[in-house]
Amino acid sequence: MADNPTNTLGGPGQSAVFEVRVEVSAVLGTAMMPISQILKLGRGAVVELNRKVGEPIELRANEALVGYGEIVVVDDKLGVTMTEVIRKT
Repeated sequence: MADNPTNTLGGPGQSAVFEVRVEVSAVLGTAMMPISQILKLGRGAVVELNRKVGEPIELRANEALVGYGEIVVVDDKLGVTMTEVIRKT
């Protein structure tokens, strides 16, 4: 019975929350720059991010950090393999 998500939330009627769809995003990194610099960006411009090559990327659900992972290729699409899951206690 431990595999039933309704048991971890306290009972029946709670299972509907597991059907709520959220936006999941993988964040390669971020950069801060003035708007004047953003306006000068053009084709071929490089924006340096705050992450180094090989560092895990952030996985977010509705902007909230839920874990870290590594970029993988699945068929002809990009994906993320989870390497760490963040659980709020």
